[in-house]
Amino acid sequence: MQIGISTFVTDDGIDPVSLARAIEERGFDSLMIAEHTHIPASRESAWPMGGELPQYYYRTLDPFVTLAAAAAVTTRIELFTGIALLIQRDPILTAKEAASIDVISGGRFVLGVGAGWNIEELRNHGTDPKTRGALLDERIEAVKALWTEEPTEYHGAFVDFDSSYLRPKPVQQPHPPLFIGGNSDATVMRVIRHGAGWVSNDYSTDVLARRIDQLRDGAGHDVPLAMFGTPIDPEYWRAVEDLGFGRLALMLPTLPVDDTLRTLDGFASVVEQYRT
Repeated sequence: MQIGISTFVTDDGIDPVSLARAIEERGFDSLMIAEHTHIPASRESAWPMGGELPQYYYRTLDPFVTLAAAAAVTTRIELFTGIALLIQRDPILTAKEAASIDVISGGRFVLGVGAGWNIEELRNHGTDPKTRGALLDERIEAVKALWTEEPTEYHGAFVDFDSSYLRPKPVQQPHPPLFIGGNSDATVMRVIRHGAGWVSNDYSTDVLARRIDQLRDGAGHDVPLAMFGTPIDPEYWRAVEDLGFGRLALMLPTLPVDDTLRTLDGFASVVEQYRT
């Protein structure tokens, strides 16, 4: 099982280059980055974790820029968007950015996508909350087509482009791993529909077990499983590994450089003990 780091990279915490180097030097397997393009001032949408929205949500760097910087100074760790809000992104630009990181990194990119929870945020991008699921489906299909076909075209209700060439193509064949985030019946169906993996943002083993059963029953096989924000608890790691998780990403607080390095040292010590 891979154990990496998930975090919110901001303009007042550790920089992406120092973070990526530190993660790789300490033997972690991945860097998983969250995305919010902006936070509308209205704050009508409740934060799913409850309470006030943490300040680091307001200061996040772009995940593709962050992972490109990480790719340039590492050679081994997986570079994972956890999750990119594809309902707020142009699929042609996203396909190109993702493929570019895959090329720069030598085939280490993983695309995690989702439908998002901040209704005001997605509305500012022109997305109708009522149709965001259908929009996400089309954009996933379009990105995969742009990665794997040449030339390719796509004609849907929300995504529509004529026969086109898009380079570079990803290093990984047929394309980088695709994961879909969320915790709903609709997410389960979407993972199955697109032959994707699942990124969990729920930590209850009972909930996870139920969702995994749904995924296996619907797909007819084991589905790749990843988790953003995994608690620092080896017993919990053993429990979710038994459920079938192959990628965990420990939740790293957003802190200045020195505090981050000390925290990573502590995490690395726990992981080393877990693996011995």
